[in-house]
Amino acid sequence: MDDVTDESFARDVLASPLPVIVDFWAPWCKPCGAIEPHLRGIVEAHPERVRLVRVNVDEQLGVPGRYGVLALPTVLLFADGEPRVRIVGAHSRARYERAFESHLGS
Repeated sequence: MDDVTDESFARDVLASPLPVIVDFWAPWCKPCGAIEPHLRGIVEAHPERVRLVRVNVDEQLGVPGRYGVLALPTVLLFADGEPRVRIVGAHSRARYERAFESHLGS
């Protein structure tokens, strides 16, 4: 999982040819740590179809502000440079998979 900054977000996420799952997190956020294996597992199951990056909201203020991230964890899936899915809070891997499935293809 790559860390993305305010400066690299456009290149790493918005311009990506693949859908990108963006995990907005902070080191002190226990639920953020709990969902990381779920997100990694989804990407491992679809390595050619989706990327996973994370944004540390304590260090990067621009991107979280631009996309209205007010609670952690927040996960956004971007496709074609646009946010397509938003999930706030910690959930099961199955919940994330269901939300992302239409963007991952078969």
